[in-house]
Amino acid sequence: MTLADRAKPYLDDLLAIRHDLHAHPELAFQETRTAGIVAQKLRDYGVDEVHTGIGRTGVVGVVRAGSGQGSSSNRAMALRADMDALPITETGTVPYRSRTEGRMHACGHDGHTTMLLGAARYLAEHRDFDGTVYLVFQPAEEAGGGGRVMIQDGLFKRFDCQSVWGMHNLPGLPVGAIGTRSGPFLAATDSFSITVRGVTGHPAMPHLTRDPVLTAAQIITALQTIVSRRADPVHAAVVTVAKVAAGDVIDVIPQAATLTGTCRTFTPQMRDMVEADLRRIAERTAKALGTTAETRYRRGYPACINSPAETQIAATAARAVVGEGGHIDDVAPLMGGEDFAYMLQARPGSFVALGNGLPGERGGAMLHAPDYDFNDAAIPYGVGYWTALVEAVLPKAI
Repeated sequence: MTLADRAKPYLDDLLAIRHDLHAHPELAFQETRTAGIVAQKLRDYGVDEVHTGIGRTGVVGVVRAGSGQGSSSNRAMALRADMDALPITETGTVPYRSRTEGRMHACGHDGHTTMLLGAARYLAEHRDFDGTVYLVFQPAEEAGGGGRVMIQDGLFKRFDCQSVWGMHNLPGLPVGAIGTRSGPFLAATDSFSITVRGVTGHPAMPHLTRDPVLTAAQIITALQTIVSRRADPVHAAVVTVAKVAAGDVIDVIPQAATLTGTCRTFTPQMRDMVEADLRRIAERTAKALGTTAETRYRRGYPACINSPAETQIAATAARAVVGEGGHIDDVAPLMGGEDFAYMLQARPGSFVALGNGLPGERGGAMLHAPDYDFNDAAIPYGVGYWTALVEAVLPKAI
């Protein structure tokens, strides 16, 4: 039996759980139904302790080695899965499609929750490790920073551990593949708003106005020099203006224009530089054109940075499940964000990518797309990875 076969006895039950969660998506900090199902399943599986209401709607299960009364080791590790859905209307036609208009599991958190439940069941039944495993079911990854909220609510004080581990499905990787990467894996995700103010007037007499739309256009172009001319080419950064709002009618030059967008970086130094340059370019470009610019910059999730030693362990566990051919070492970093980064700031650990399917295949639709669906075929590999990881981090004494 391969490690991926460990979920086989539970697979029908896990599929039922995943499809039920998919049909009943809940947004950030509203995961009361999901959390209730998770807590009840953990109790049914014989997990030693089940704690609810951590970080508002988070759940933590505790599995100890041996009979559940403890072990010779005081080592502990935490495995984390996210539970929340997105405010997106599902266009897929699967029988278990979302029953709530405007909400869907478009990022696979239903699959993440299901795989950690599968691992919980296996670990509680076999306990082939030495130490304690904390099973962290986190709310509000998509919005609200549920990982940070759980930490602020005492997650690592109540469930002290030496390492923390995460996983996310990734369309574009084939099912049966696991990607690992040491160092920065996912980007810091910041947002900004630039309000340009000018002098309103009639478009037939532009010389009597100070056009904020023209200034906004110049700022949009100039902001791209941050990446093309200011950032070190070997260190990635992305600056995106995603929304422009100005005026209500065609025969009035408006008084103000607003630009909003995001900045994504991997290092603290690059993050600081991008913010400073964005402010400088906006304000000085506006001044040169006789207008003013007010910049509001909001720092979001920090970069998700994997610890080198823990990533080596993750790679070993991945190869044990998917073999040398299925393990992708040094997988390409992603400019998306992940609030698992807060947990990695508190404890060493590693975050891996689990193959969800190639483009054109089931599971190949991109994350956050309305036709996305987690690939059920990935569940055995996720369960196998979690259980192999526990045995690698907390091996039984020989």
